[in-house]
Amino acid sequence: MQGDLTADSVVPPSGYTANLTTFTAGAMAFLAVFALALSLATGRLADRWSDELARTTTIRISAPEGQMQAQLDAVINVLNTTSGIESSSVMSDEAQRRLLEPWFGPDLPIETLPIPRLVEVIEKDSGPDMEGLRLRLSAEAPGAVLDDHTRWRRPLVNAAQRLRTLGTFSILLIMGATAAMITLAAQSALAANGQVISVLRLVGARDVYIARAFVRRFTVRALLGAAVGTGLGMVAMVFLPSAAEEGAFLTGLGFQGWHWLIPALIPPLAAIVAFWATRGAALRALARIS
Repeated sequence: MQGDLTADSVVPPSGYTANLTTFTAGAMAFLAVFALALSLATGRLADRWSDELARTTTIRISAPEGQMQAQLDAVINVLNTTSGIESSSVMSDEAQRRLLEPWFGPDLPIETLPIPRLVEVIEKDSGPDMEGLRLRLSAEAPGAVLDDHTRWRRPLVNAAQRLRTLGTFSILLIMGATAAMITLAAQSALAANGQVISVLRLVGARDVYIARAFVRRFTVRALLGAAVGTGLGMVAMVFLPSAAEEGAFLTGLGFQGWHWLIPALIPPLAAIVAFWATRGAALRALARIS
């Protein structure tokens, strides 16, 4: 980090290359924070939904008004005599109204509508024999339909995996774009200092000595720019809406717990990318300069 002050004088202390490097690193770090937050939050949401649905089963009872109570009693009796079930409860009219409120509004006259009754079943860790439970329900309560939420869990798990993959790809794409922009800035700085490089060679300076000055200066600029961009991204994360039940899919898209420490890796990664990008660009450019 201290470097050679004499070698540092080869690289101009200011100019558009310095501003370009700092701005690029900061902008890419800012975007990387959001890519990380979106990937982690969406994966966390899908995992939570999958866990909550893993031990719950819903039974939907559709029957004429005169047979509804008899069917409901038959379902409760089947559940009480089935092993692997921890508890069961009939969803109240108020709970069903809240469930349908996003689609039909708060004033839905649920008491006068032929809406199926729902029974929520909480399974034990071992779980019941689903096929046997379906057969018993079809025999004793023909209007009951068992839903173990398998069709909901599988898409959620697949979505979480794809979003994590997309987040990883976005981070790699951001790193590649950062490397490309820093490479262009380093090449521009080398071209602008062609005469200085020729003089240094005449007095015996090696290419590694000259390249080291560019590498250090651009690495430090990338580190500082990424630190600023990461800091701004973290501040933006703080002001995002917090998780809420009425908007859980679009809220809570930030970091939780130890995940707040992950963005601290972005500035060092940006510095590493800048180091190797500048080193490669400098050595290639010096090899072409006669």
